[in-house]
Amino acid sequence: MNEVLKRLGLQEVNSGAAFDGWYDTTGRVVESVNPTTGEVLASVRLASVDDYEDIIQRSQDLFRRWRMLPAPKRGEIIREMGEALREHKADLGALVTMEVGKLKSEGLGEVQESIDVADFAVGLSRQLYGLTIHSERAAHRMYEQWHPLGIVGCITAFNFPNAVWAWNAMLAGVCGDVVLWKPSLKAPLTAIATHMICEKVLQKHGWGGVFSLIIGDDADVGEALINDRRVPLISATGSTRMGRHVGATVAKRLGRSLLELGGNNCVIVHKDADLELALRGVAFGAMGTAGQRCTSTRRLMLHEDIADQFLQRLTRAYESVPIGDPLVEGSLVGPLIDEDAVRMYESAIKAAQEQGAELLVGGSRVDGPGYFVRPTLMKAPMDAEIVREETFAPILYVSTYRDLSEAIAIQNSVDQGLSSAIFTDSFRASEQFLSHKGSDCGIANVNIGTSGAEIGGAFGGEKDTGGGRESGSDSWKAYMRRQTCTLNWGEDLPLAQGVKFVI
Repeated sequence: MNEVLKRLGLQEVNSGAAFDGWYDTTGRVVESVNPTTGEVLASVRLASVDDYEDIIQRSQDLFRRWRMLPAPKRGEIIREMGEALREHKADLGALVTMEVGKLKSEGLGEVQESIDVADFAVGLSRQLYGLTIHSERAAHRMYEQWHPLGIVGCITAFNFPNAVWAWNAMLAGVCGDVVLWKPSLKAPLTAIATHMICEKVLQKHGWGGVFSLIIGDDADVGEALINDRRVPLISATGSTRMGRHVGATVAKRLGRSLLELGGNNCVIVHKDADLELALRGVAFGAMGTAGQRCTSTRRLMLHEDIADQFLQRLTRAYESVPIGDPLVEGSLVGPLIDEDAVRMYESAIKAAQEQGAELLVGGSRVDGPGYFVRPTLMKAPMDAEIVREETFAPILYVSTYRDLSEAIAIQNSVDQGLSSAIFTDSFRASEQFLSHKGSDCGIANVNIGTSGAEIGGAFGGEKDTGGGRESGSDSWKAYMRRQTCTLNWGEDLPLAQGVKFVI
């Protein structure tokens, strides 16, 4: 067995459920496959609904105690988790690369993101602040405060098998919530390893189970989770199709959902852009992580004055980009996650050609083991049906524009609204892009690409992206409930709005 897996404590067959210890799960066995080689890394025996029910009941009991621990004390435990992740960064980053095919630097970067979120959460633990509000009634004081919600269900996708959980768990943890994590069946080993690292810290302090883990089928465990009234918040990252189901199911029971869904992200390169800067931003945004980020660049709008020049340079970059084993230095494009992703890539290219797109570069699978494809560049009508969809693969659709307002309107014309970017040296162009009549996305960048957000800013998007916000800024409020408090320290009982009621 791989030495990295051994050092992280993974077995050939791993349990799919944990609270303050591992369950003897009895479900079917799923294999984690290295997309670079097609080889099985290890297996996981899935959890059952009975395992889920036991974890939920124990989580309810633990929450009642955890919420009473002062937030700075919770923050100290989260700080130690960040330190534990630092100690295991090399191995955990390598596991991310082996399990989902990210470049070595990206695997390490993902773990660093979890460490950074832990650091952010530590500071947050001392400033879960409310407001003081002036009352219209004499001798009254008003303020608002925030309380933890309870159990937070966290559903994550394969493409960020470590960091997205941390965005949720680290913040929810300092807020006083307990978190039940349901990771993707395509990346279960990273979840198990991450859980073991953090659980060790929790157990050291007598808080084992604050972060629990359930790996099971959507049809039973997944449905049980999103339908459970004992779980007031479901945070779900994945496709828009999945998010519609989760959102509707949770809303039916009047629960809360925090949705991070699809992106169909566009870069606009204006006539006065620094083309070298734009080239690097577009290339990474479109080809990085083999196009498997929700923030990957999928559409490119080029001003007519620079379109030919820029497209020639971009074509050369696509033709020469190193494709190969993501653990090997020098590789810039790794594999897709599995065979289904390859078929989706091939199907999208065929559909684009049928809808009027011209293939410029790429468009085919790479011979050999694993799930490698060639990054693909296509001239395409921006109103083509396939262009308006999100394809989780390195396909970039290109078109031109004359007027910036036209380009912004085209960018905004799709159903998704996650990330957007413009490259320009014009103050007016950048301000137009960032104004009320500019980008309608949750993320809007100037002179950087669509991909690669920092943890300090709240991450998320609008429209079919779901409207959720995770990680930085004031996203902690999603994991708490607001309470408005009014205190009467006088001897009278005046009513608001001048209402009179005398008995």
